[in-house]
Amino acid sequence: MAEHITINTTEDKESIYKELLPQIEALIEKEEDITANLANISSIVKEVFNFLWVGFYMVKNDVLVLGPFQGSLACTRIEKGKGVCGKAWSDKKTIVVPNVENFDGHIACSSLSRSEIVVPVYIHNEVFAVIDIDSEKLNNFDNIDANYLEKLALIISKKMDTLT
Repeated sequence: MAEHITINTTEDKESIYKELLPQIEALIEKEEDITANLANISSIVKEVFNFLWVGFYMVKNDVLVLGPFQGSLACTRIEKGKGVCGKAWSDKKTIVVPNVENFDGHIACSSLSRSEIVVPVYIHNEVFAVIDIDSEKLNNFDNIDANYLEKLALIISKKMDTLT
């Protein structure tokens, strides 16, 4: 198991993702505890990109429940279809929100959040969790983030498939 992540954060965003994802994959390769893996992933992504909040919401009893995260206090439960996380879950697709104030039904867990991206994570073709990332900057997420965070979700999905 990797014990540290080495990333050149002076590179462009895409280069950072390309360097980061294989290291995350190596980090979680032998660890079987999903909570430990998601906690480390949250920490790494937040540290490397200096996002406001990075975490996971897990589908439990038909509601999203707060999972491992890095950042300030967060909403504990989110209903399907509600807010960006609930909408990404119900629509089964990544949602990029350039300005959270323009997203109808946005759930403001932090007043500092200005933009957000949410990516579903699947197990056996069903949403198991969502990756939720908030930024205090407007328009901080784009197709590069969506593409590489979907690849991260696939890494997590493949790991979960080996555990279920």
